[in-house]
Amino acid sequence: MSDLHKIPDMQSVIKYLKNLQSVCCAQLSQQDGSADFISEEWAHSNGGGGITRVLEEGAVFEKGGVNFSHVRGESLPPAASAVREHLAGKPFEAAGVSLVMHPQNPFVPTTHMNVRIFVADPDSDNPEWWFGGGYDLTPYYGFKEDCEHWHRCARSACDVLGADAYPDFKKRCDEYFFLKHRNEARGIGGIFFDDLNSAGFDKTFEFIRAVGDSFLEAYIPLVIKRKGHEYSQSQKDFQLYRRGRYVEFNLVFDRGTLFGLQSGGRTESILMSLPPHVQWKYGWEAEPDSAEQKLTEYYLKPQNWLAVES
Repeated sequence: MSDLHKIPDMQSVIKYLKNLQSVCCAQLSQQDGSADFISEEWAHSNGGGGITRVLEEGAVFEKGGVNFSHVRGESLPPAASAVREHLAGKPFEAAGVSLVMHPQNPFVPTTHMNVRIFVADPDSDNPEWWFGGGYDLTPYYGFKEDCEHWHRCARSACDVLGADAYPDFKKRCDEYFFLKHRNEARGIGGIFFDDLNSAGFDKTFEFIRAVGDSFLEAYIPLVIKRKGHEYSQSQKDFQLYRRGRYVEFNLVFDRGTLFGLQSGGRTESILMSLPPHVQWKYGWEAEPDSAEQKLTEYYLKPQNWLAVES
């Protein structure tokens, strides 16, 4: 029997994911200093359920969500089976943690992290499993040293799978978090991967843990460095305008959103990633040579942030 069809150790994965949710909530709440995550358990109609934790109107975070889910279904949704046509209609089991943080201060970047496992035909003697996930950063005002730190942490996590993993997963991230209708990247990227199983369950699960564990190492220092930065109302308005791009991506392209809705998931938990306040301005353009223009003209252009270290 190949590693691909070995029954995965779902209990160990679920235990890790629940702990990852708790650790992320504790450290992010500590950074906020004025608000805690509320917690709500929910049940899925086809079995399983999850724990949604949401922080709102904090001193540092305008809104944040860290969602754990473990669900089962009778038919793998199109969002998960589009590239696995042989699994269409198969029963499935899925578990994951998804995190999105929207800061108050426009100099603190928004971030997203997700790690997940899918198992098709989970009760059969030959289940097929794969991991997916990653993390990415969406700044409103760019700092080169922040981009370098973020990608350095991502590269370190990828070392579990070898030197080729980071360039591959970075490229996938740049390609995935791209708004085609805007011809524009959502942020400065990070790592993104899916259909991951070729290294075998144990090695791939080790990598998933490295990704989850490195996320806070990548993000918290940026929060600490930028959360006290003074900002104007016009800079806050720019943040709200740029959040529109985040909403557009999540509702039009994001596979996780589509999978959740197609699988009959809990809508409140699926849409927790959306910010509480956002603006769309018709025909707005940044002033030439401004920090706002530099965001799109420089920071949102896919590039090798670790070129000097390569």
